[in-house]
Amino acid sequence: MAIIFQKPHSLEEKEMHYCPGCTHGIIHRLIAEVIDELGIEGDTIGVSPVGCAYNNYEYFKCDMVQAAHGRAPAVATGIKRADPSKTVFAYQGDGDLAAIGTAEIIHAATRGEKISTIFVNNAIYGMTSGQMAPTTLLNQVTTTTPLGRNSEQHGFPIRVSELLSSLEGAVYIERVSVCNIKGIVKAKKAIKKAFMVQQAGLGFALVEVLSTCPTNWGMSPQKSLEWGETVLEEHYPLGVYKGKDLEV
Repeated sequence: MAIIFQKPHSLEEKEMHYCPGCTHGIIHRLIAEVIDELGIEGDTIGVSPVGCAYNNYEYFKCDMVQAAHGRAPAVATGIKRADPSKTVFAYQGDGDLAAIGTAEIIHAATRGEKISTIFVNNAIYGMTSGQMAPTTLLNQVTTTTPLGRNSEQHGFPIRVSELLSSLEGAVYIERVSVCNIKGIVKAKKAIKKAFMVQQAGLGFALVEVLSTCPTNWGMSPQKSLEWGETVLEEHYPLGVYKGKDLEV
């Protein structure tokens, strides 16, 4: 009997620690599927973040390096420059990338570093009990904005894909979502393209993935997917922000 679906080889046989309804596991699987399809497991090095996915080095079979909070782009840059033959990806959440790591991601992008970044945006700090993140929506309730985010007091949410797409060194920037099956299919294509852009030596690539956090959003897994599809995607429109006509 032909096997039409199975666990990617690039994922370890280990149960993940994520909360029920969290989509980090889906994103991990997509990355592993891409690694398998490109046949690069032995030549891939990932950089783990600080946040809910801090220990994703336990789930991927490829080589992984743990970075300090926000420094994944800098670590990935060092690895890639030391061995350009490797495919290097950084995996970061919104607090890791868009708060403490803002300088690193902007400068890696403007330098055109030949790395691929998977940026997981769930509009909140997950691991540290649900505080406001740079991507938290206006009026969104968090543990540090109990009355909702207020633009006058807290500023506006940062749209990372739009920001980075203005930089000349950025070659490919796309925002996708994993809140439904159609979005998951598109997300995998985007991740694969980001890896291929790097392999072609074209420059910096980033895929922003809209994700869920049912625990800190105070929602059921199903409700969180619905909220992600509607409210989150409305504020963060999906699409290619840089490299729409890019062929790799």
